[in-house]
Amino acid sequence: MMRVTRLSLLSRMEASCRETRAHLDRIERQIAARAERMTVTAKAKARLHRRGGSRWTLSDEALFRAYVDQLGFERRGEIDALSRKLLRQERAIAVVRAKSGNDNEDRLSSAVPGLAE
Repeated sequence: MMRVTRLSLLSRMEASCRETRAHLDRIERQIAARAERMTVTAKAKARLHRRGGSRWTLSDEALFRAYVDQLGFERRGEIDALSRKLLRQERAIAVVRAKSGNDNEDRLSSAVPGLAE
């Protein structure tokens, strides 16, 4: 009975960890998308380019990176909090896995990347 309880606990913990990781990924995608929109708006001008060639220049890339850094800095509190939460969750999952024994290790180690050592 104890093993079933631990496995259900582990399943809930892994689901929560996946949700936190997805939230962090969503924030990073939002930052990148907004930085791209800001770059395109700031550099809105007609450019000559080869057929099928990219309009994205090195200066656009530099401006995009600057916007990503700026937006990341503005949301650093949220990003840091989620990163810390994710780290705590991954450590807790590792502890529960260690207590549940090696028989379930193969099935469960794939659920949280980076913890399989």
